Amino acid sequence: MKNIDRRQWLKSVSLAGTAAILLPTQSFSIDSPARRIKGDKVRLTSNENPYGPSKAVRKAIIDAFDITCRYPSINLRPLVDAIAEKEGVTKEHVVVTGGSTEGLKAAGMTYGLEGGEIVAADPTFQAMLRYAENVGAYVHRVPLNDKMEHDLDAMAARVTSKTGLIFICNPNNPTGTLLDKIKLQNFCNSFEKRTMIFSDEAYYDYITDPDYPSMVKLVKEGKNVIVSKTFSKVYGLAGIRIGYLIARPDIAQRLKKNIMAMTNVPAIAAASAALNDDEFYKFSISKNMEGKNAIYKTLDELNLDYIRSHTNFVFFKSGRHIEALAKDMEKEGVLIGRPFPPLYQWARISTGTTEEVAAFCSAIKRVYS
Repeated sequence: MKNIDRRQWLKSVSLAGTAAILLPTQSFSIDSPARRIKGDKVRLTSNENPYGPSKAVRKAIIDAFDITCRYPSINLRPLVDAIAEKEGVTKEHVVVTGGSTEGLKAAGMTYGLEGGEIVAADPTFQAMLRYAENVGAYVHRVPLNDKMEHDLDAMAARVTSKTGLIFICNPNNPTGTLLDKIKLQNFCNSFEKRTMIFSDEAYYDYITDPDYPSMVKLVKEGKNVIVSKTFSKVYGLAGIRIGYLIARPDIAQRLKKNIMAMTNVPAIAAASAALNDDEFYKFSISKNMEGKNAIYKTLDELNLDYIRSHTNFVFFKSGRHIEALAKDMEKEGVLIGRPFPPLYQWARISTGTTEEVAAFCSAIKRVYS
């Protein structure tokens, strides 16, 4: 993205409405086989952006083949500079990872070793938590509140002298909920001197409030906060594995020691091109809004409750066990999200292409008929 003013653009979106910002889909069309698995089944399971990568990113990947004989370190430097400029930090604040998942796991190892404790919501994204448990951490899983949000008060009550890290996924996966920005900032400011705060912002680009702050703001203030971001979602690069962490330089250096897979030359080229592709960025957000609205409309017709999402998926109350629903939907040619215990009566559906969302809407109507 060429330093796109996200705040100004989102304000124009909210004023103009979704229809006014939709871009021609033919510029980003892709062949059906790239969007499907298991024959002709529609995959809406993993919150991917099926419109990516953009044409500009594909060209950058192909061009990068000429230098894949080289190690990625030299090519990484310009990307680190670009991310630093985008986030308003120095290059010493940036840790590039093999997808944001590697960053989460590195933090889980860094702050969970030798019996360290982690406090997190439940359910939420599990990559860090399971990895931390594998290296000896104890994870306090705190149930969501009745709004399906992180229960910050209950999480606060679990913080002790043994707490190495508090994990916050915001917007949350799988619920799609977004924390009140004032409460979130107050919470982070209250606890960052006692422990590390990790803010997973994989879905930050889909937040429609133009004034909603990234917790990078607190990193800039020198707080004990780590923020993770990814190229997997809005940029459509889930399969190439590249993301990054933003943290105070001394924290970033500590995290780098636990980065193992790192990234690669084609991924670096892809991410660099993606940051400059304003058109595709806007297109992705617009199509996501369109997809969510279509899903909302169908769920309303079926009288199924759902949470209005700040992500690229919708979490809805199925009224039946998710495993049974998933089997019925697969028979109709649509694959939906896995179980998220203990919320077995809820289902997560990703926003795919216009065609894929239409297939979901038709299939779920048949299943509930």
